[in-house]
Amino acid sequence: MARRDDDANSVFTRRALVLSGAGLLGFGALTARLYKLQILESDRYRGLSDENQFNYQLLAPSRGRILDRDGVPLAQNADNFRLLLEPEQVPDLDDLLERLAKITPLPDDTRARIKKAVKRRSKSSTVVLVENLDWAEFAAANLHLPELPGVRPEVSELRVYPDGVSMAHVLGYVGRVPEELQTDEPLLRHPGFRIGRTGAEKALDKTLRGSAGALKVEVSALGRVVRELPDPATVAKSGADVVLTLDQRIQNFAAKRLEGMSAAVCAIDIETGAVPVLLSTPGFDPNLFARGISGPDYKALLDDEFKPLFNKALGGTYPPASCFKPVVALAALQHGVTDSHQRIRCTGKIKLGDREFHCWKRRGHGPVNLLGAIGTSCDIYFYEMARRLGIDRLRDAAREFGFGENFNLGLGGGSSGLVPDQAWKRARFGTSWSQGETLIAGIGQGYLAATPIQLAVMTARLASGRKVVPHLIKGQEAPEFEDVSYSLAALGAARAGMIAVCEAPWGTAHRMGGLGLDDLKMAGKTGTGQVRRITKVERDDRVRKNKELPWALRDHALFVSYAPADAPRYAVSVVVEHGGGGSVVAAPPARDILRELLKDDPAVIERLVVSGTPKTGSAT
Repeated sequence: MARRDDDANSVFTRRALVLSGAGLLGFGALTARLYKLQILESDRYRGLSDENQFNYQLLAPSRGRILDRDGVPLAQNADNFRLLLEPEQVPDLDDLLERLAKITPLPDDTRARIKKAVKRRSKSSTVVLVENLDWAEFAAANLHLPELPGVRPEVSELRVYPDGVSMAHVLGYVGRVPEELQTDEPLLRHPGFRIGRTGAEKALDKTLRGSAGALKVEVSALGRVVRELPDPATVAKSGADVVLTLDQRIQNFAAKRLEGMSAAVCAIDIETGAVPVLLSTPGFDPNLFARGISGPDYKALLDDEFKPLFNKALGGTYPPASCFKPVVALAALQHGVTDSHQRIRCTGKIKLGDREFHCWKRRGHGPVNLLGAIGTSCDIYFYEMARRLGIDRLRDAAREFGFGENFNLGLGGGSSGLVPDQAWKRARFGTSWSQGETLIAGIGQGYLAATPIQLAVMTARLASGRKVVPHLIKGQEAPEFEDVSYSLAALGAARAGMIAVCEAPWGTAHRMGGLGLDDLKMAGKTGTGQVRRITKVERDDRVRKNKELPWALRDHALFVSYAPADAPRYAVSVVVEHGGGGSVVAAPPARDILRELLKDDPAVIERLVVSGTPKTGSAT
């Protein structure tokens, strides 16, 4: 009996030892595991824990400003109070929108947009609910946040254009990033981010954009932000400011001067190529696009016959008309087909084959030399010069003075216009060039087409004898300009003719008066671009005046000019679509803009002070 008890105790002891050993091994493994988790890998798991408590929000950078040549802001930023939505935190979207509608208006189209955005994007993507709220609406939304699950208030930036319409075509505007451009780059998918869509905003977008940052925020279990934990190392970097050559004051003056007209103005600093004025009228308000233009407002702009969305200054093409005649005169002198004294008799018309070519003055100008032909804009004289030169030499002269080149100033778009020749016509129409087409080209009509910026470049090159190239971004001027390949004598004769246009009693622009700045003289050339062909029946009866025609059939009014005539500083071109005569409609605003430019020029101010004339003046 005792032996059995000993055997039982022995078995129990062995079992206890096995169980104790197993327990010790298990406890040791557990201790080792806890040591690894809490000591060896504590940093890793602390980080994982922090990620459950903290989030990172992408910070959109501030967009750089656009300034005029004197540092006046043309495009800047303002606060934009808005509400964002985190869809993953919204149990019932319709109920949320109903609650939000009690705080701020939510039209049906806005609700449809929100629902569409929530449906198309992932649950983790942020959606813009409403923006451009006033302070009262924004404060009310913040007060009711506990009742608005998933709604997050934010103060972002809104692009603002202080001068509105007058700068629209140069600056363009910013807008939402199109879906096709929303790449893997998080910044392009940020709901507050805007990119340049047109004009300088688009052309200089990378410079103005800046780079994104990140903000660490502590959140509650429901995803509400408890506090922000900014880190200087992750701050967004603002975009760089850009300085343009535009003069804000004179640009606005030009816009006011041409109010109500469908027109374009370009001004060029002849010494540097800087562009202080670049205007297309009418314009549009870029602030509407920055905020989000409505459908009806956008349709109204599209339907306007004056085409306010189109930049006529860079993209509009027009027959240069008589503004081209100084270039024809230069070519005629350079190639020796005439001299400045030879006279051509103008009887009002000439005949080539069975076709008649008419002068604008029905009874003619009588015998005219080169000076008189430019000053009176005699068509018969330039028909003859074109016939002697031929289309190829006319083409070469046109290209030398800027025609056929797209001066889009880095804004994109623009037009090269058209400089026709024999090869072009054969390729375009499959027919040969005719001599009659050469005559028409000699007075700036026919296939020849130029943009307002090309007309300003032509004028700057005539005035300086150098191949002036315009630029819009301050600091991007060419180191120096090459000389044109025309003699000083030829250039001098063309300039004398342009001075006669404005200063001689018989000049076509004399009636508008001079600059009104002491004895400073201006040079210019009027132009009337035909948009319809006048039939023989109408000529035999009576040519209808522009005011008797529908607006779309009236002639374009053109004027190019530079001043001071003896020391050229600025060149200006003005084109008024369907405005009628250049001397009456386009010349006066060009003169006024020139005067405003010169009034602020230090060299001109010094001349006026020396002569005893006040800085400002009035036109006679």
